[in-house]
Formats: sequence, C-alpha cells, structure tokens
Amino acid sequence: MKLGFICPNVPGHINPMTTLARQLQARNHDVVFLYSSEAAGLPCVPVDAQDQVHENMPEISKMKGDEAFQFAAQVMMGQSELILKSLPDVVQKSGVDALLIDTVQFYAELGAIQLGMPYLHVAAAIHFDYSGQTPFCLYGRPHQTTPEALARNREDIAKFTQILNGANAGIKAHAEKVGLEIDWNDPSSTVSPLAAISQVPRAFDYESSRWPSQFHLTGPFHDGNGRAHLDFPWERLTGEPLIYASMGTILNGRVDVFRTIVAALAKHKDVQLVLSIGDQLDPKQIGKVPSNTIIVKRAPQLDLLKQTSVCITHAGLNTVLESLAQGVPQVAIPVTFDQPGVAARIMDKQTGVVTSLDKLTPNHLSDLLNEVLTNSSYRKNARELQNAIAEANGLAVAADLVEESLGVTDTIQAVR
Repeated sequence: MKLGFICPNVPGHINPMTTLARQLQARNHDVVFLYSSEAAGLPCVPVDAQDQVHENMPEISKMKGDEAFQFAAQVMMGQSELILKSLPDVVQKSGVDALLIDTVQFYAELGAIQLGMPYLHVAAAIHFDYSGQTPFCLYGRPHQTTPEALARNREDIAKFTQILNGANAGIKAHAEKVGLEIDWNDPSSTVSPLAAISQVPRAFDYESSRWPSQFHLTGPFHDGNGRAHLDFPWERLTGEPLIYASMGTILNGRVDVFRTIVAALAKHKDVQLVLSIGDQLDPKQIGKVPSNTIIVKRAPQLDLLKQTSVCITHAGLNTVLESLAQGVPQVAIPVTFDQPGVAARIMDKQTGVVTSLDKLTPNHLSDLLNEVLTNSSYRKNARELQNAIAEANGLAVAADLVEESLGVTDTIQAVR
C-alpha cells in the first residue's frame, strides 16, 4: 500500500512523522510526503505552493499565548486551503492509496473525504480531547473531574472552536463548493473514523473513560535515525552535570528568555549549560556567558539528552518525550500551542517543575533548577516514565494500528 503523509514542515512534526513512515516502509509499504521538499531522505512530492509556516516563522517565533495560537491557526488554515485545492491532482499523480494526516494540519482531511479515500489522523503534538473529560491541551488546566472542572473544559473547547471558525473562511468556501456538509461547531466531526493515533504514552496521559474507540495512545515515535548530522563541540563538555536548554524550533525568537536562562545557570557554579537557540537569533545576541556554556543554533538533542541531568524546555511534546525516554527530569516554560497541556502532565506525573514566561527571572529559574537537581523524586518519576516508554514500544504499536485500520495486516504478514 502507498501511504501519503501530510504534516507541517517543522522538526517537531516532521521528525515523528518520518520516523513512523520509516517503520511502515520497513514493512514493505511505499511512503511519500506530500507538500514537503525534504523529509529525512524519504520520498517527497513538493508542490508549487507557498510554505506559509516557514514564511511566517520570524513573526510567530516572538509570540506567546492565545496571540500565537490565533496567528498560527490563520497560517495553518491558509496552508490547508492550498492543500485542499491541489490534493486531487497530487493524489492522482503520486498514486497514494491512503493518507496519514497530522492533526494540526486542520481540515486537510476534507480533501480525503472529498476523494472518498481512507485517512488516518496522527497527533505529533498532544492530542485534542473534544469530549471535555480531560483538560483541553491549549490551556494547561489540572485534571479534575468536578462538575465545575468539566464545564471549564467544555468552555475551553468552545474557545478553541471559535478560534478555528475565525480562521477557516476559505476552507468553508471550498467545502461548500465541492458539496461537503461539515459541522463547523464540532471539531471532532472530521476526525478519522478509522484511527486517531497519539504518540503520547498512556503512562504520561490523564485517565479518561470517554475516548472514542478509534483513538489510541501508543508511545513516542523514536528510532534514533533520520536526524541531520550536526557538528557539535563535544570536546568542550567538562564532565560537570549537564543542563540542556532549548525553546524548540518555532517559538524561539525571544532573546530575553535565553538571556534569563544563561543568567540563571551562572548562579550554579558546578554545572555546565548547553543552550540551543534555533535559527531566529544570532548567538552573539545572548551576550556574555560563562566559559563552560555552549551556545549553538541547533544541537544533537537525542545524543545530548543521554548525558543530561536536567532539561530546560518549552514543554514541546517531542523534547519532553525524548527527555523522558532518557529518564531526564524537566524544568518547563510553556509558551503556547499544546505546551501548557504538556507542562500540566509534567506537573501531574511529577517529572519536573513548571513556570511561565511571566514569572521567569534568573533567581526564580535558578531556584527551580536547584529544586529539580536536589530532589531525587523528579528523576525517579522520570525514570519510571522511561521504563513505561520502553515497554509501550510506541513506534511498532503505531505502525500496527495503521495496518490494522487500513485492513492490510494479513497481506503484510503473508509477505513477511
């Protein structure tokens, strides 16, 4: 079977999706990334259309909270509108039999519905719970089951729906043009009826009895392959406890945040900092740093985490799961998107501590780091998640679910 992948062209989505694609390719499926010019060496079908995500990255990188999500929703909807207009021709030329669509490529599934072809949803970021039984990921609420908490969850979903409806005029017009009737007030109405797969491990998520039957928690999509080789000054590592800090690949345009991290670490004389700042800033903008601080634009994150004592993170799902897969506790500074929801799970599972940009000062961050370094319970809990992740075998389970949902399991087993 030939499987077409659609996801945003940013590392936090491309990395897990290409990992899943490699697993399926190893099972004798053809895979191709649609609307991508590069996908870790996998086949691509680049389309002559604007990459609105990268075009708007400098502006998004400095935003936070609802402002960032509202702007990003406009960008993603614009990208989805271009996808919907071209997808029939792209599918015909590429010969794909089914689509695997990242959940944040909002409404791209309408193209599959229009064509009458099977599609699955894959959540590279935290999954969206539209039932209201657990906190909606954008707002980072604690998980509670009181009537007041459940009502608040529903209010958050309504707020999210309002944001989507404020950005999807072009998509609505396309749906009407091709004769699709969509309940725009119910974001779950277009979720794949075959499978919605999340790379969150069950041990890191909230308990709920209301998940739809096609929803599956698997575990992270990690295989150690597919990342670009990055030069890194390994010889500069001193052997001191290593603190790895990254604010991700999208919301990394605020130099004040990086300066605060450096100032906080300067208060800890017995540790070393590796700071990954991304592509929006020049390391020289950070200013004077201690001699054992290493600042790079991009870091070999998977390898560094194997040597890390604490990860300072924006609470992006992939960085947190990669930290947990190595038993590394976190200091989380969520900015927007699903990061508040990831941070809330860090608090719930006690694998680290959480603060906010509004509270971020060198003294406050230094105190939080000291708490995680000296309180062994955080590392103990992170290592318990490490074991749960290894046992979950999320990548293989996700590939199994793709095959089962598309009805190709027996065929593939016969080939094997």
